[in-house]
Amino acid sequence: MIHKGKILFAEDDANLGFVVKDNLEDSGFQVELYTDGETALLAYQHGEYDLCILDVMMPKKDGFSVAQAIRKTNADIPIIFVTAKSLKEDRIKGFQLGADDYLTKPFSIEEMILRVEAILKRSKKGVRPSQNNDSFIVGEFTFDFKNLLIIHPTHTQEMTQRDGELLRLLCMSKNQVVERDTILSVIWGDENYFNGRSLDVFISRLRRYLKLDPQVEIVNIHRVGFKIVTIDKL
Repeated sequence: MIHKGKILFAEDDANLGFVVKDNLEDSGFQVELYTDGETALLAYQHGEYDLCILDVMMPKKDGFSVAQAIRKTNADIPIIFVTAKSLKEDRIKGFQLGADDYLTKPFSIEEMILRVEAILKRSKKGVRPSQNNDSFIVGEFTFDFKNLLIIHPTHTQEMTQRDGELLRLLCMSKNQVVERDTILSVIWGDENYFNGRSLDVFISRLRRYLKLDPQVEIVNIHRVGFKIVTIDKL
């Protein structure tokens, strides 16, 4: 069987942990299972992994704390949060910490496996962060959030703080749809109608900035949200 990647899986529910680990391994992944956040973080610090799956509610150290510690040293490794909560606030916090996906229990094991495979595939091409959450490669562009610059081989574009915050949120999601409500809460702090109209204006401006590379696109998922994608060249 082809080795698809090594996964750090932190889940305090022994039964769920065993079932997910067993199915992931049957699908070709190497999985290390830990039942508390403190042990999982220690394992991460002394090992090498391709992806982390973190339960949010765990003893000793919760999944958000583990992810925050991981992101201090590695902005690239994909992270999937698993939680029994469906609160929007938790999803927002997860994305702010650089989550690549968010699964709410109960979930389909088959769906999880497909999401893991898709995330690992995307992490090797297209939209990917460089060494931290302030710099990203987007197709032919380098997005420098710290200095609010979109750098193309033929042109460097300055941008506003809010432009930058919006583009960074989209880039951190790596081809995943970011819901409109999430964007408005994170960037504007309010989901009212007028801020929603402002969001559409900012999306249009980002599209203009990125038009130098026709392979890069910000896709509108009607009434849901937006995602930034890099179309493979034939």
